Amino acid sequence: MEPLARRTLLRSGLLAAATAVAGPALLTGCGSGGDSSAPTGAGPRRGGTLRAAFTGAGAGETLNHFVGGTALDMVRARALHATLGDLDPSAPDGVRYGVLETIEVDEELSAYTLRLRRGLTFSDGSPLTARDVLWSLSSPADDPASLPVYRNPASTFDFGGARVEDDHTLVLPTRAPLADGRMVLCQGNYLVLKENSDFSPGTATSGPFRLEEFAPGEGCLLTRNEAFSHPEADEAPYLDGLELRSLPDSDARAAALTGGQVDLAHDLSPVTARTLRGDERFTVTSTDPPYVSGLFFRMNLAHEPFRDPRVRTAFKLAADREAMVESVFFGDATVGNDLLGPGFPDYADEIEQRPFDPDRARRLLREAGAEGMRVTLTTGPETPGMVEVATLYVENLVAVGVEATLEELPAGQLFADYPAYARLPLAASFSVPTPALPLYQMSYGARNPAALGWDRPDVDELVATARGTSGEESARAGLAAQRTLWEEGNTIAPVFKPFTTAHVPGVAGVADDLFEQFPGFSRATLS
Repeated sequence: MEPLARRTLLRSGLLAAATAVAGPALLTGCGSGGDSSAPTGAGPRRGGTLRAAFTGAGAGETLNHFVGGTALDMVRARALHATLGDLDPSAPDGVRYGVLETIEVDEELSAYTLRLRRGLTFSDGSPLTARDVLWSLSSPADDPASLPVYRNPASTFDFGGARVEDDHTLVLPTRAPLADGRMVLCQGNYLVLKENSDFSPGTATSGPFRLEEFAPGEGCLLTRNEAFSHPEADEAPYLDGLELRSLPDSDARAAALTGGQVDLAHDLSPVTARTLRGDERFTVTSTDPPYVSGLFFRMNLAHEPFRDPRVRTAFKLAADREAMVESVFFGDATVGNDLLGPGFPDYADEIEQRPFDPDRARRLLREAGAEGMRVTLTTGPETPGMVEVATLYVENLVAVGVEATLEELPAGQLFADYPAYARLPLAASFSVPTPALPLYQMSYGARNPAALGWDRPDVDELVATARGTSGEESARAGLAAQRTLWEEGNTIAPVFKPFTTAHVPGVAGVADDLFEQFPGFSRATLS
């Protein structure tokens, strides 16, 4: 393979074309660089460096994805570190395995045995073992700065009682009987790092690529990891290199695409996507349910007014969901019902749709003595549509008598200090596609900081029953838990939006990575 052609971002014109913030020069790879010859016989085309733009966190970006909450953080991590597996409803176990060959569950649902594929190595040639998997899953639980999603496995599995039986076998006891543990472990964001990794640029990686250069706020250059072993495609990854660029604004990402500085622009705003759909030079794709993202707001129960269920109900009834879908997304989104995980089998779609009822919202606020209450909704452009939906929601609240104001943080800052985020009175967030009951554990269960004060052991128990049994008993408990959340919970989830991407015609194979909303490009090609 020939060396990648390189140039700085500034010299390539990206900063001027996309109005990105100037910073230290980053050496980058050209989209036409490398060996672009096809392999002998039929098969995906090999070679080239794919350039892609994602929402990043600016100068504060870090290689530690345990604390990074932006799309770029996850995409970069999935390119560098191999996944345990991804959700795949069409697969026999509901998941497609990565470094794992299989996950076996005992009859009591009390232990999960993870069996690794043999012959796996890190980019430095060292073997990838069960000890690395255990460390990758358990280490975030000891770091309060880690995002809750990475601490979630520790609330499900007893890592203190885990057994490494040999280099290829790890046994994880459950904290309670659990039937859906495969879906917890194989959500696409649990990745394998070398034991005791320090996230330095020279850290050995297990994924399809290895890091060449990293400039916070600008992007990174990655090259093919020849040691990577794909479970389904022997020749993958097909690309010589991958250039990920940090552009927090959707318009900047689109400008980089139309100006020829990138080949793929991720998570575009509805307005931008609508414009690009009319441009024959590009292909625009959107994910379908259940692979959509919930835009939601969470009321902090540490703040007195939100302790009253009438206030919480009023805030839900105040949301004009249809108007949000039509005015922000031009109809290309789904009305939410204040529950997360729609489209997955465990979602309670039999619960009636909550209406837009500003008159009842006013009455409930009056009855609760909360007329004229003051609150600030804090949001940020972490994904397109997030700020716009929050803006409309503040208008909805003002219309029912709440003195609501909006605080918009810069891109990448909303979750940067998670303890501070968890103290906000009313906070915006977004969800990634995850089955409803495992997502409860990530968002609410066991005093999760993401729950912003929700502490209901009775609902935790219903969820545990639903996840630890099967058949009618599981269905009844799951429905009861979600109905309680719908009636008494502190989440307003008015809209679920697709992930919309635009790319040049030569880009292919991105969706084959399964976690399309945060692709790792393990099977992507460029022609």
